[in-house]
Amino acid sequence: SCHGTARTLSSCTVLCKVSSLTGRDMISIWQPAGRPVRDAICKTRYKPVAQCRDSSMTDYRASRQGRDTIKAHNKRYQSMSYVSTLYHIVLRTHCSELAIAEEHENELYAYMNGIINSYNGKLYRIGGMPDHVHLLVSLPATLALASFVKELKVSSSKWMKANPHFPKFTGWSQEYAGFTYSIHDRDKIINYIKGQKEHHKKMTFAEEYRRFIEANEVAIDNRFFMKDA
Repeated sequence: SCHGTARTLSSCTVLCKVSSLTGRDMISIWQPAGRPVRDAICKTRYKPVAQCRDSSMTDYRASRQGRDTIKAHNKRYQSMSYVSTLYHIVLRTHCSELAIAEEHENELYAYMNGIINSYNGKLYRIGGMPDHVHLLVSLPATLALASFVKELKVSSSKWMKANPHFPKFTGWSQEYAGFTYSIHDRDKIINYIKGQKEHHKKMTFAEEYRRFIEANEVAIDNRFFMKDA
């Protein structure tokens, strides 16, 4: 075990726990291997509790200096990246079951919006039909689309199965569609999602789904297209 020291691993440098402090009392800064690691700082006393083994590391004795270093570090890494991620996501119910009743769809949409907010994302528009849902969302650059969709499907599936307003719902399809767009396309997609009920008076979901996928130049394997086990 280590006591208040820093241990260097192949991919990153990790500050070991200090037995006298709990996790919530500490601020840890993680850096790639080979870069200086700032001390873990006690939030209440602002005194160093873990020292880097690098002899060139400055010992932050002044509490204000330690705090200012942390703030500068965070600001520098937050300000050096400028990323815009706008996704049009389409989820389909398992076997295209007509499981999302129109009179209760807003409950589902509100629940999904809560999940998006919990990931610091932003929902621009959500809408759909009894067998599918369209979402236009922006997500943090550090959040992978696949990870987000997995959590969205798992969480909403559990909630819907426990909700008496969705008795026909058995789950989401394993497949989903996710397309990236420019911010200049945002209003066009918002209006498209708003008009879902009208669109599907003229075309089936399968036609719509195939059109979106092909428009984004994604290959379709017809052996598996919209087929659930």
